[in-house]
Amino acid sequence: MTIAVVLLLIVGASVAFHFVNPWWTTPLASNWQRMDDTLTITLVITGLFFVVINVFLAYTVVRFRHREGRRVAPHAPENKTLERWLIGGTTVGIMALLAPGLVVYANYVRTPHDARVLEVLGQQWQWRFRLPGADGKLGATDARFVSAANPFGLDPADPAGQDDLLVPGDEVHLPIGQPVLVLMRSHDVLHDFFVPPIRARMNIVPGQVSRFWFTPTVAGRYEALCAQLCGVGHPNMRGFVVVEDTAAYDAWRAALPTFAAMQLANAARAAQATQAPAGGGGGARVDQGRALADAKGCVACHTVDGSARVGPTWKGLYGKNESMADGSTARVDEAYLRSFIRDPQARHVKGFPPVMPKIDLSDEELAALVAYIQSLGSPPAQAATEQKAAR
Repeated sequence: MTIAVVLLLIVGASVAFHFVNPWWTTPLASNWQRMDDTLTITLVITGLFFVVINVFLAYTVVRFRHREGRRVAPHAPENKTLERWLIGGTTVGIMALLAPGLVVYANYVRTPHDARVLEVLGQQWQWRFRLPGADGKLGATDARFVSAANPFGLDPADPAGQDDLLVPGDEVHLPIGQPVLVLMRSHDVLHDFFVPPIRARMNIVPGQVSRFWFTPTVAGRYEALCAQLCGVGHPNMRGFVVVEDTAAYDAWRAALPTFAAMQLANAARAAQATQAPAGGGGGARVDQGRALADAKGCVACHTVDGSARVGPTWKGLYGKNESMADGSTARVDEAYLRSFIRDPQARHVKGFPPVMPKIDLSDEELAALVAYIQSLGSPPAQAATEQKAAR
């Protein structure tokens, strides 16, 4: 009897929780209602089965409990009538679970003709965003064009790509009330672009272009993340989607650089860096190193604000006495950084997982990256010591 009472209490508490729980989802985009209706249908059907099965179990526990002197009914190994009812009921239940999802998914990928286009590029472990320029078309891309200066792999010879707008950083803006077609690619492994408050997500398979659309209906700044385990830096693969009015969006969009402008700027920066003295940390070389850190995905594991991630922060790293996993110490200078970046598995920094991959860098790019790290300063105590010694 106790087991039956406990089962009924669990059923009652579970049902009541779903009616009084405070974690209701919020309507932030056009597709929220259909998705939430699908979730509600799933919840109702599975919840109905949960209640019926557990009430039936409680009934059988009471009805057929042990009683002194009671004879056990003969065992009935098969009941074809009951089996047909169970097969039919299960089939109808599964169809009811799947059918609404298929309808919602079909609408999720059937794009309105007036949708704005946004390309999302996934790369361990950061998001990049690209928008069409004045011609309304995205330029062609190819893996053979991918480089630190051209992370999207845009074809330099394609006129349609010259005015493409490349979004710096991990924050993209969208106009409120206008449909958006999201095209997604991956440069390396399986990713999943997911904006939880907007109910928008889709797997991104390398070599394929995934797509979905939605219309943002509520202004705000929403976090985007990767919903597929894509490596050790997966938790840091985050970005932001800002939904704002049309005027604010147009102003943000007008400030974005085009692919052609960025190519010219990169060429000029590379020329200035080449002329800068080796290891001198000139402004052009530092700028080139900052761009490389972004293009190569270094920023996914190393911060420049002192906060911890997968790897040591670069803020105040240069000049620091770093503790290694084998108990030794090493001074972080130019020689250390060069050797560590070239062969990150040769030594392991204490307190951090040995997961840094080898990065393909030319000597010039390596010098720029080291100059950038050096520009981020030395640790306060180290800097004070150096100043004291200088006096």
